[in-house]
Amino acid sequence: MTETAPDAPGRSPHPSDTPLPGRSPHPSDTPLPGHSPHPGLPDLRGQVALVTGAAGGLGRGIALRFAAAGAAVVAHYRTGAEAARDLVERIESEGGSALALAADLAVEEECHRLVTEAAGWRGRLTALVNNAGVQPTQELVGMSLADWRAVADVNVHSVFACTQAAAAVMRAAGGSVTHIASIEADRPAPRHAHYCASKAAVVMHARTAALEYGAYGIRVNSVSPGLIDRPGLAGDWPEGVRRWQAAAPAGRLGTPQDVGDACVFLASPMASWITGHDLVVDGGVSARPTW
Repeated sequence: MTETAPDAPGRSPHPSDTPLPGRSPHPSDTPLPGHSPHPGLPDLRGQVALVTGAAGGLGRGIALRFAAAGAAVVAHYRTGAEAARDLVERIESEGGSALALAADLAVEEECHRLVTEAAGWRGRLTALVNNAGVQPTQELVGMSLADWRAVADVNVHSVFACTQAAAAVMRAAGGSVTHIASIEADRPAPRHAHYCASKAAVVMHARTAALEYGAYGIRVNSVSPGLIDRPGLAGDWPEGVRRWQAAAPAGRLGTPQDVGDACVFLASPMASWITGHDLVVDGGVSARPTW
C-alpha cells in the first residue's frame, strides 16, 4: 500500500503518508478490532489479508505472521477444513481475527467467489497472498497434457484469477498482491518440469500485473522460497537436507515464518515503493556458483 499507519512518536513523515492525488483514503485507515502487532513486525492493523492454501504448512506460517502483525486474516483451504479451523482458533486465541473459507482454485468462478467473500467479511481486502500450489514429481517422458494442466491450473491459473478478482476490489484504494513462486522458477530440477515452468510463469505474471495495476495503487510482487522445512522432512529426504545445509550460506533450511515475514514486509508501508519484484528467500543458495 502507499499509505501508512499513523506516525509513531519521533518518526519522520513518510512520503506515502500523503494520499496520491485522486486517490481515496486507504480502507486500512479505519481501525479494525485486533491486537497490537508483534514488536518485530510492521504494523498491519486495519489490513485484511487473504492467504490461499492456508491449511498447509507454508500457508499456515504466512497467515500466522500476518495475524502477528495485526492484520485480520482470511485463511483459504480446499480440503484441509480441520487444519483451517485450527488455524483460525489459534489466531483468535492470541487476540487476532480470522475467517476460514473453502474454494477449489482450479475453478475460475471459485476464485472470484473466494475473493468476494473475503472482501465482504470486513468490508475490505488490502492484501492477497497467492500461496496455494501443488508440487508433484514426474518425468517429462510419459507426462500427459492433463498432467501438465493439473499443475498449471492451481499454480498459474488460480494466481491469475484470484489476482484479477482482488484487483477489482482493491482498485478504489490500492492494495498489495504477493505470489509465492520458487527458486525453481529459474533453477530447474529433474522431474519438476511442470512445476518449474509454472513458477516461472508466476514470477512473470507478478511483473506484468505490477505494470498494469500500478496506476490503481496496487503493488504486485513475488516471493521465491528455497527449501522450506516441515515435520519429517529430514527423515524423508536426509541426503537432500544435508546437501542443502552444506550449500546454503545461512547453513539451514527455511521456515514458514521466514517466508511469512517476507510477505508481511511486502504488504506493509515499508514496501510502498516496491512492485514487480521477486524477493528470493533461500538462505543464500542462489548465490552459489553452479560450475
